[in-house]
Amino acid sequence: MYITQAKTNDILEILQIYKIARDFMKKTGNAEQWKNHYPAKEILEEDINSGNLYVVKNKDAICAVFAFIVGKEPTYEKITQGHWLSDTEYGTLHRVAGDGTIHGIFDMVLRFCTEKTKHLRIDTHSENKIMQHLILKNNFQECGIIYVADGSPRIAYERL
Repeated sequence: MYITQAKTNDILEILQIYKIARDFMKKTGNAEQWKNHYPAKEILEEDINSGNLYVVKNKDAICAVFAFIVGKEPTYEKITQGHWLSDTEYGTLHRVAGDGTIHGIFDMVLRFCTEKTKHLRIDTHSENKIMQHLILKNNFQECGIIYVADGSPRIAYERL
């Protein structure tokens, strides 16, 4: 398995990965986080064009996808019910999803991101117990609540 930047011709496989992830989230009690076909194709195309969308491939098949952005995340500017651990430059993980065929994807993604910067941030919905478990298991600290573009809250985490 390996990680590479997503390409425009990967979009159909990527959309399928997110559909599988949304279905799984609904089945496991997290129906609200990625409702209404999130992430939209336009968001993914923007991530691809900016070089921030990555795919995990097993041989030539995409089995997972995630966005990784180094630099300021606008939704992280305001945090409530806590505070960030550091104001130094950080990388943000967004929209981590897999097709369920490979275990340990999150660990692989973290290793990849940590090679780019040791200072990481991530957020997730309060109903996403599986992601919360993975985040805490990987030495992130809960820092407070941030609000995404539609105004809904997310639990924010940081790892130095």
